[in-house]
This record gives sequence, structure tokens and C-alpha cells, in this order.
Amino acid sequence: MKRCPTCNRSFADLSLSFCTEDGTPLVNEIALDSDPEATIVGSAAGATANQSKTPPYQPPVQFAPLPDVKQRRVWPWVVGIIVLLLIGVGGIAIALAIVVPRMMSEENGRAYENTNSRNVNSNAGNNQNANSNSALANENQNFNAGTNANTAPATDPPADENAVLADLTAIEKEWTEANLSADRKKLMRILADDYVGTIEGNIQGKADYLRDLTPDKSIRRYEFKDLKLSLRGDRATLKGRVHLEREDDSEALFEFTDKFVWREARWQAVSSEVALVKN
Repeated sequence: MKRCPTCNRSFADLSLSFCTEDGTPLVNEIALDSDPEATIVGSAAGATANQSKTPPYQPPVQFAPLPDVKQRRVWPWVVGIIVLLLIGVGGIAIALAIVVPRMMSEENGRAYENTNSRNVNSNAGNNQNANSNSALANENQNFNAGTNANTAPATDPPADENAVLADLTAIEKEWTEANLSADRKKLMRILADDYVGTIEGNIQGKADYLRDLTPDKSIRRYEFKDLKLSLRGDRATLKGRVHLEREDDSEALFEFTDKFVWREARWQAVSSEVALVKN
């Protein structure tokens, strides 16, 4: 038999080790009987427990071992991320402060140049010291003034195709010779202010055309062929070919399509497309 020293209850099941009431470890009754001091101590302990109403004995609870977690410091990472963000924002701000004003300056320069090229005649007197375009505009203004002083302008464009073809053929010859000699004064009269030329895929306005022009002394002879005119009121289109012979006996053949508009009592070239046929 086994007995609970706390509640003095006996248990016949020898396989029990703890009291089913309060969980106190059980002892053999034989040991209690043979050891009176243990009985006295047990009885005294029980009486004292009953008097003080101490909680019954509880077996130790098995707690799972806490994982070995190494505490990591978070604040260095937070500070590092903040510093990187500040550096990135500062770099972007500096880049914008450098790039944006430069882009705006370039854009304003392009807009200013385009405005001068479109309005070179009307703004020549106000922009004499602005750039090279104003100087070219002054030449055009003076040339037109001398011509118009001696010629009474006609209001209506010519309707005779043969006469128009002869006039445009003469303009083409004058145009070619001005190109070869880089005569900007003649070209200022031939080309309209809104002229746009396309040569082998390269597009140029009037201002760029005149600025990049250089004399070409390698051409010995030129000849126009297959000229065809299309006339519609104040607009005329002339298509044809020009054959060039150089000083080194080489040759080149170009196809061109030139468009003209009747303005200020004369034909002015507004566009030109030139493509190489044979070299």
C-alpha cells in the first residue's frame, strides 16, 4: 500500500507515484509505520498545511528551453538606410539643378533660332547685332528694296506655263551657280523665308542652308535635263535632273523636285528635294 503524507489517503495501486488529489509524492505505508518520526513529521506537516491552508504540492512543470536568440541591433541599419536615402535625394537634386537649366537654355536657343529663321525679313532691323541670320536678312532686305524700286509688282501670278517654265529654268540656273560660288545674296532672294530643303535625307531650313554653304570649285559644267512643270495658280512644281561634270572628269546625276510660290511679284522656292541617281 502507498499513502499520501499530505491527505493521508491510501492507494492500493503500487504503480502510482503521486497522489491523485493533490499531486504529493506517495510513500509506502510500511516505511511510515517503521519510521515513527516520518509519521510524526508527516502528520505535523499535514496539520500545518491544513491550518495555514497552503496550496497543495504541485509537481515541477517542464518548460521548453528558450531558443538562443541573438539580439540584433536595428538602429545601425535604420541610420544607414536614412543616410543612403539622403545621399540619393541630394544627388538627384544636384543633377536636376545642373541638367534642367542647361536643357531650358538649349531649348530657348533653338526656339530663338527658329523664330529668326522664319521671320528673318520682318525682324532684320531689330536684330542687326543678334546673330548671323540677322545679317543675312539685312542683305535680303536691301536687295529686295533695290529691285522693287525699279519694277512695278504684279498682283496676279502668271498663267502661261511656257513663260513660267522659262522663268523657273532661269531661277534653277541662278540657284545652281549661287550654290557653286556660295553667293548668299542671290540665294536670299531665291529662297523663301520658310524654305525647307532635303538633300540625301538631310533636312535644312533657310538659315542652316546659308550658314553651311561653301564654294565648290570642283564642278566644271552642269546641265538640266527632263524638266517638267506643274502649275496650279500661285504654286508651281518643277521636276528634273541635273548632270554635273567635275574637273577630275568624274560625273554625277541628281534628281530634284523644287516647289515655288508666287510672292511679292516673283517666284520663291519653298522646298527642294534632291537625290543622287548616279555618281
